[in-house]
Amino acid sequence: MVKGTKATKQGKAKAVATASFSFDSAALTKQLLAAAPERAREVLVRRFGLGTSFERETLEAIGDRSGITRERVRQIEAAGLDAIRASKSFKDAKDAFVEIAEYIGSLGAIVPEDTLLNSLGKDEKARNRFRFFLMLDSAFFRERETNEFLARWHVDSTTAKNIHDALSKLYSSLSDTEVVPEGKLLDLFLEELKEVNDAYKNEEVLKRWLSISKHIGSNPLAEWGRTTAPAIRIKGVRDYAYLAVKRHGAPMHFSEVAKAIGTLFSKKAHVATTHNELIKDPRFVLVGRGLYALTEWGYTPGVVREVIREALRTEGPLKKEEIVKHVKKARFVKDNTILVNLNDPRYFKRLKDGRYSAV
Repeated sequence: MVKGTKATKQGKAKAVATASFSFDSAALTKQLLAAAPERAREVLVRRFGLGTSFERETLEAIGDRSGITRERVRQIEAAGLDAIRASKSFKDAKDAFVEIAEYIGSLGAIVPEDTLLNSLGKDEKARNRFRFFLMLDSAFFRERETNEFLARWHVDSTTAKNIHDALSKLYSSLSDTEVVPEGKLLDLFLEELKEVNDAYKNEEVLKRWLSISKHIGSNPLAEWGRTTAPAIRIKGVRDYAYLAVKRHGAPMHFSEVAKAIGTLFSKKAHVATTHNELIKDPRFVLVGRGLYALTEWGYTPGVVREVIREALRTEGPLKKEEIVKHVKKARFVKDNTILVNLNDPRYFKRLKDGRYSAV
């Protein structure tokens, strides 16, 4: 079993530290660009943001500035990349590309594009240089963003396919509202990864693979589920309140809920605002003076009288002690409050055998 980590900030995977390589990426970029024809070199510099500006230009922008079509710019770019690949400079840089490939392999062989680029370069200029390197060598393959997955890079097509399939199966195994602890989710994921090399199967890599999916996510309490699940799709105070009460595991006063939101999630929540959100959200039930519980715990809306009536409707006539027990499962109230309601002849009557029934 893979153990879950302690919940801190919301997020799918731990940030990867900036990589360290034996080569100078700026010097290598200059060396490789020198192998391209002048016109192609100018296009590559602008396309990848390799000049004084780190802004990457579109095919259309370069075409408009140069007075040529978008397609012509694409052709010049492709020709420039091919010229570099056929050059001595590219062959001499083989060790550098092997180093990058090995690094990607150490991250799990398939990595979300933003995660990878942020780990390859400490600033945008450096990231642009590595984006350029990734486009040059056939060892690196980019998968475009889809409705299901984020854009990602991989160095192992078989592993990549297995990860994609496993993520799809994992998503299908989750219900629309289900949330599970991180450890359990990772175990479920592992069940779908039987064809993947065991060397990759550590918690950090598993969570990085999970972050590729656009449909599976986590909340600040390290609970996982479909990104559309209410407990995962955190939108405001009421959602943070839900997580706070759920984590507490018992009814809470609305003032305590507001305080817990600040403590657990570093989110400022005014007491009055929190109370209003609890009142409006059907996930919460008022069970006492300012005390709120979760509907999913079996609590239902209504005053004490209605709780008594519901107990008698489902169970039939009950003794006083039995009624008190039923009500206290659903409401945080004193025994005397229950008895006052029970002895109201407008709603309940005492039978000859001492039991009570609804009027």
